[in-house]
Amino acid sequence: MPHVRSIWNGAISFGLVSIPIKLVNATESHSISFRQIHTDDGGRIRYRKVCELEDREVTTPEIGKAYEDADGTLIPITDEDLASLPIPTARTIEIVAFVPADRIDPLQMDTAYYLSANGVPAAKPYTLLREALKRSNKVAIAKFALRGRERLGMLRVVDDVIAMHGLLWPDEIRATDEVAPDTGVTVREQELDLADALMDTLGEVDLEDLHDDYREAVEELITAKASGAEAPSVPEREAGGGKVLDLMAALEKSVRAAKESRGEAAGGETGGGAGAAEAGGEAEVTPLPARRKSARTAPKEVGGKKSTSTKRTAARKTTAQKSAAHKSTAQKTAGQKTASGTASKSTAKSTSKTAKSTGKEAAAKKTAAKKTAAKKTTGRKRASA
Repeated sequence: MPHVRSIWNGAISFGLVSIPIKLVNATESHSISFRQIHTDDGGRIRYRKVCELEDREVTTPEIGKAYEDADGTLIPITDEDLASLPIPTARTIEIVAFVPADRIDPLQMDTAYYLSANGVPAAKPYTLLREALKRSNKVAIAKFALRGRERLGMLRVVDDVIAMHGLLWPDEIRATDEVAPDTGVTVREQELDLADALMDTLGEVDLEDLHDDYREAVEELITAKASGAEAPSVPEREAGGGKVLDLMAALEKSVRAAKESRGEAAGGETGGGAGAAEAGGEAEVTPLPARRKSARTAPKEVGGKKSTSTKRTAARKTTAQKSAAHKSTAQKTAGQKTASGTASKSTAKSTSKTAKSTGKEAAAKKTAAKKTAAKKTTGRKRASA
């Protein structure tokens, strides 16, 4: 990544394998920053670094760091002191274990970095570690030192790059004891059903579709003020907002609002109803903003052409129609063949019967002729005698 400035150079220690790398920030902030000004005349407010002993402003090269002891004593610490610390992670990301990714609590996640191979010789061992991580379906747990302290890190693969997430030490995560509700609360099945219905109605979202509305509003405000135009006003809140002293009613109203924002009919109520007043609790109902429909919920047409999903649906219907027509034709043909075969059999039987009858008549005639001839012969012999 030659165009991205590295913030740390070192190496990954993978057993006896050393991989020279550069550490690069994986994220960037798009937030709008402001300057402090004197409200009376608009002058900039600046902070000057002044030495308390000499009462004069000092330059950056003159500034070092020190640790303040409990009694207020300052103990100077130089960069050389930190660089010479007897720890292996001073210039090394030392891999200590490989674990399944779900073992990492998201609460521990901190800053994200990309690790870039530093030089041609680093390409082969870098690729080896990357492919090993891919095949194992695990993440690497490592220790490294950055900005004057040793840190914990998690290495994983993003596309074809090894990324490292800084992790908080376990003792840096506060316990939840003092945050959970103090009073015992019972949640009814009807309330859970409505909560499930609201979750299903809201559905999923593509994170790529989400954007920073606040930043856009600030940019519009700055543009308007710079051009001397009137600053955009706050849009009025939709009617129906406010406090509702019934959790069930709040859930039902949220489900209806979510369906309306997605262009769906509100339909019948889901649970609740008459027994809603028993729910108790105070809830805030906020009108839901309209959501953009994704390709999964509504087919899009681009340039007058139907979307791929619409084409696929039409193709499936055409195929089904062709299949039905083909099946109908096959059935008709089979019926015709069956009728033809039946007629042929009937004709053959009739012909066979006719032939048999003709044969019997011929045989009878021959027998009668033989008997007549025999009588004549017998008569002649008697006359002769």
